[in-house]
Amino acid sequence: MTTTAPAPPLAGLRVLDLATLFAGPLAAMMLGDFGADVVKVEHPRKPDPSRGHGPAKDGIGLWWKVLGRNKRTVTLDLSVPGGRDALLRLAADADVIVENFRPGTLERWGLGWEELSAVNPRLVLARVTGFGQFGPYARRPGFGTLAEAMSGFAAITGEPDGPPTLPPFGLADSIAALATAYAVMTALTARATTGHGQVVDMAIIEPMLSVVGPHPLWYDQLGYVQPRTGNRSRNNAPRNTYRTSDGSWVAVSTSAQSIAERVMRLVDRPELIDEPWFADGTGRAAHADVLDEAVGSWIARHTREEAMAAFEKAEAAIAPVYDVRDVLDDPQFRALGTVTEVPDPELGPIRMQNVLFRLSDTPGGIRWAGRPHGADTDEVLTAAGLTPAEIAGLRAQGAV
Repeated sequence: MTTTAPAPPLAGLRVLDLATLFAGPLAAMMLGDFGADVVKVEHPRKPDPSRGHGPAKDGIGLWWKVLGRNKRTVTLDLSVPGGRDALLRLAADADVIVENFRPGTLERWGLGWEELSAVNPRLVLARVTGFGQFGPYARRPGFGTLAEAMSGFAAITGEPDGPPTLPPFGLADSIAALATAYAVMTALTARATTGHGQVVDMAIIEPMLSVVGPHPLWYDQLGYVQPRTGNRSRNNAPRNTYRTSDGSWVAVSTSAQSIAERVMRLVDRPELIDEPWFADGTGRAAHADVLDEAVGSWIARHTREEAMAAFEKAEAAIAPVYDVRDVLDDPQFRALGTVTEVPDPELGPIRMQNVLFRLSDTPGGIRWAGRPHGADTDEVLTAAGLTPAEIAGLRAQGAV
């Protein structure tokens, strides 16, 4: 008996991705990974900048292959009447629009919430900007780097005597993307009850602030401002990276008291367990120098393989510090299918991160990698009801 695989959970959900770099498009990608029909709308003469970000092969941007996966691509100039009208035709049958223009831009083009909700009252409009839709900074250009600075993240990252440190990748954008995908699904759930859509106002500065910890509460109640501590934690110790005898690095964490005690026995310093300050994480953190010396000197006498084996035998928490080569070779990542191979007409088989999580009954998947600029324009516009003559007219105007 042949069984048909169940449809992915978001099959039938129609998403228009009008956003660029990086939070909005990444959120739309996450929806597409679980079956949503995502249509990426790009300017006819100004492709999404992610197509040119980072390394390329044979002139083809590699970052786009990930960010554009599971999306059909069309071109529309939304600032001209023909492009505006075509977008409204697409919006009439969409469930979600994701955009990240500066506040007021869509309104200037006649594509604000008033116009969009008029053609489709059930639409969810996710607006992703650096600072939100209102307030004194709303019209400023905003990028994830600014959120990493303003959220307090950079102030607590780096060595105590060094400068504030920014991550070398799009951390704030990625966190905002996760929050946006969550917000969209929340709004869609509300729609099932109310029957109508709504606007999601996502300011990239806010999710980043949420993940750095209870700093506002600490300051409110105690006047406490967390300083930079490098790899150390103010809440427990030992917690650091340590160099092995073969020049590799490992990370050790002892958030649980039982783990901290196991580590001290393993590194032949059981007497430290009897110190009064060892009884809780805060006390251990205050004596991090002593604990780092004990753990670091032991690890320095062992190879990475030896240290990993000893910690695992002792049921103590340790992990190797990987670069991407290690990630691709790691048996746990391989078992989970964390990195998967995707066939691509332009580059052949390519490897990239898989979908974010596994569902036992209705899993997501990568149907295709990022497609060429405007590859699906005619197909998508035809499905929206435009005739070949209308599409040709838009092309003649430069609207597609």
